[in-house]
Amino acid sequence: MSTYENYVAQFGQFKKIDAFAYLDYLKSHQDEPRKHGKVVLVTADTPLKASRGEGKTTTSIALIDALRSRGIDAAAVLRQPSMGITAAGSKGGASGGGKASLTHPELVDWGLCGEMAAIAAAQNLLVSFAEKAIDDGSLDTIAVPRVSETPSRSLRRIRVDEGKNDVSERVVLTPTCELMQIVVLSRSMQEIGTRVSDMVAGEKDGKPVRFGEFIDLWRITNILTEAVKPAYTETMQGSPVYVHCGPFANVSIGIPSLVSVELACARHDVVIVEAGYGTDAGAQKWLDIAAREYGAQWPSAAIVVTRASTWRDNPDLRWRYPFHVHRLESLGIPAFPLINLWDGEDGQIPDLRRQASELEFREPIMGNLFRDGGEALVNQLDGFVEALRGDGASAVPETHKGMDILEDVRWIADSAYGVPAERVVMRDGFSESLEAACALCRSLGHDLNDYAVVAVKSPATMTDDDTAPEGSRSVTLKKVEVHAGAGLVQVNLTSSLTTPMPKIV
Repeated sequence: MSTYENYVAQFGQFKKIDAFAYLDYLKSHQDEPRKHGKVVLVTADTPLKASRGEGKTTTSIALIDALRSRGIDAAAVLRQPSMGITAAGSKGGASGGGKASLTHPELVDWGLCGEMAAIAAAQNLLVSFAEKAIDDGSLDTIAVPRVSETPSRSLRRIRVDEGKNDVSERVVLTPTCELMQIVVLSRSMQEIGTRVSDMVAGEKDGKPVRFGEFIDLWRITNILTEAVKPAYTETMQGSPVYVHCGPFANVSIGIPSLVSVELACARHDVVIVEAGYGTDAGAQKWLDIAAREYGAQWPSAAIVVTRASTWRDNPDLRWRYPFHVHRLESLGIPAFPLINLWDGEDGQIPDLRRQASELEFREPIMGNLFRDGGEALVNQLDGFVEALRGDGASAVPETHKGMDILEDVRWIADSAYGVPAERVVMRDGFSESLEAACALCRSLGHDLNDYAVVAVKSPATMTDDDTAPEGSRSVTLKKVEVHAGAGLVQVNLTSSLTTPMPKIV
């Protein structure tokens, strides 16, 4: 048995990998054989409808199948989907489709990797501890929300009436919660415990109270024992796939856990990392949070997925796809446009190639991946493979920690959405929300500007109105929310909901 197999255990029809322990072993045994895989980010155009998606998971699966057929040791790291918001698989879940599918898509789509339920149980237990602290007189208010994987309008704001202890609570989707963010960003169980300890439970006499001040953290970390382990599965063609975590990139960070990517990089030469929604969402957060602030690997290349209908059918929105591709190229990341064709669109290929050439894209990669899987890509990857054999990625940009939060948000709007600083506006109440967040951090002994910024936005738009002329597009800031345990500050902008209702598509 190899050393690696000592850290792998059967979990139903999956395998679970103790990534924390395995990576610790590799750090302490420098002579142990390992790989240093290059990261490729699979991102997408901003979808016309948030409920549809462009096919990132299907692309990720087809891509590793194609690379492996060319003799390259490639693997994918996917996000665990949320069962509720995709209406129990009606959107297609997050396991690909057709020939570009996982061996057990129903298990991934229905949450049987396990971490979603365990994280929900742990976060809701934290809320229960906070309620008990109110009974005991240790808290006056509760700051941390309950979670559910299935959204409900009636639960967005609730009030628990217990006479003198009349407590306001709320419910958000499990993938968006602070505890999920903590699991995504942490490299050890000890770090998770420290971060949970720093989560703000609520207030007492106007001052914030952390969970570490009144609960035993082992109660939470024990619940997460299996949830912190990435699941291992395969494509229908036998290619390796790791699945772990899955916060939405519009209302959270939308990336797989950092340890799942590090694990895959230690095992494979090329690691395809899927980031949520479009380049303005998940890719922005991989680059600006995971890589810049948390030391994740800067991508050696990117695949930017679109559908022909998203890219071309609405003249007012055609600017978005070229913006995404050229932005990644401007960061030194070779960005390969991939057009995921639907049935009946094969005849559009010559026209799509012409338009891609006019836009000065790299040679586009095209195919009906649902129908043909990796076979559609094998002969189109010469330029992509050559880029991977290059001398490496650009240097990771310097940290923004310490930058004024408004300047940071304006920088994100400019670089990720194409909106200059002077057209970033503040809605009534935003300044008060920002000052309250600053006061909270001061009470905790921290500086709000030291937290990484998470833009909470609509998944289907980049600005207040993407159909507006370029010179008048704006971004409106709505409110600020501190996630002290995760080390993040969330800034709501444009039209954003933390508990959107499912779409039946």
